[in-house]
Amino acid sequence: MSTPQRRATTRSPRPGARPRVRVRTRERAVGATRPKVRPWSAYAVATAIVLLVVAGLLFYLDERSSRGRTQVVGTAPGPDHLEVHVLLQRVDAAAQTLTTKVLVRPYGALEMNGNPLVPAQDVLLETTSLEQTALRYPAGQQIATGTVAFDLYGGRVTDYPFDRYHALIGFRATIGGQPAPVVIAIEEADPFFAFAQESRQSEGGAVAVTERISRSRSTFILAWFMMAAMWALALSVLVAAWLIVRQRRGIVWPALGWMAATLFALVGMRNAAPGSPPIGSVLDYAAFFWAELLVAVGLTMIVVRGARIEGGHRPAP
Repeated sequence: MSTPQRRATTRSPRPGARPRVRVRTRERAVGATRPKVRPWSAYAVATAIVLLVVAGLLFYLDERSSRGRTQVVGTAPGPDHLEVHVLLQRVDAAAQTLTTKVLVRPYGALEMNGNPLVPAQDVLLETTSLEQTALRYPAGQQIATGTVAFDLYGGRVTDYPFDRYHALIGFRATIGGQPAPVVIAIEEADPFFAFAQESRQSEGGAVAVTERISRSRSTFILAWFMMAAMWALALSVLVAAWLIVRQRRGIVWPALGWMAATLFALVGMRNAAPGSPPIGSVLDYAAFFWAELLVAVGLTMIVVRGARIEGGHRPAP
C-alpha cells in the first residue's frame, strides 16, 4: 500500500514548477510586445528641433538687419546742408497716423562753432504733416527733438493682418530766409510694422519720400498661427462633442469644463493679437467668429443630448 503512494509522489512534478514556467512565458510575451526604441528616430527629432531653432534665428537676424538700415533721401551739393533725422516710432492704424521723432542737424557754415546741434541762423523747417506744418529753431539755441505725426493713406485697418498703408514724409528748409539743401535720414523703430521706400521726390529744395508700410514678418506669422490654432481648437471641441453624443455617454462634466474654458480662451487669444486689431477684421471673419460658433455648438449639443439621456436613466420612485 505504501509503495504506490511513494511512486505517485515521486512521479508528480514539484510544486511551483508550472507557475515558474507561466511567469517566464508571460515575461517573454511582454518583452516581445514591448516596442523597441530606435536610436535614429530620437536623433531625427533632435535634428529637427535644432534646424527649427536655427531657422528661427536666421529669420530674426534677417529682420533685424533689415530694420537696422538707414534710408538716405536727397543729396547735399556741398558741406553746407541740413540733415533731418527721422525716427519712425509708432504706427496707429486706427487713427491713420505715423508718429515720428525729428532731429535737425546743420552742417558746415550753417552750424555755430562746430556744434551740429546749434544753428548759426534761424531755421524754419516745413513738413508735409497736416498737424504740425512747420518747425522753428532760433539761432544760437540748441536744437531739441520734436514729435511730428504724418498721415496714413491707402489702407484699412480691418484688413488686418493684410493691411498696407502709405505715408508721405517731406521737408523743406530755409535758414536766415534763404533756402537750404536738405538730406533726410530715416530709421524705423516700430516692431509691429515694416517700412519700405516706394518713391522719392526732390524739387525746389524740398525732399520727400513715400513710405510703404505693412505688417512686420513676425506679426504676420503670429497672426497666421493664431488663426490656425483657433480652427484646431474649435474642431477638436466639435469632434469630442460628436463622439460623446454618438456614444450616448450623457453629460460628461470634465469635457464640459474643458469646452467652456476653450470658449473663453479663444477670446483671450484674439485680444492678444499683435497690433490690437479692431473687431470685424479679417482675423475675426477668417477664424475667430467661426471658432467661437463651433465651440458653442459642441457645448450645446452635449448638454441637450446628455440631459435627455440622464433624464431617461432616473430610477422610478
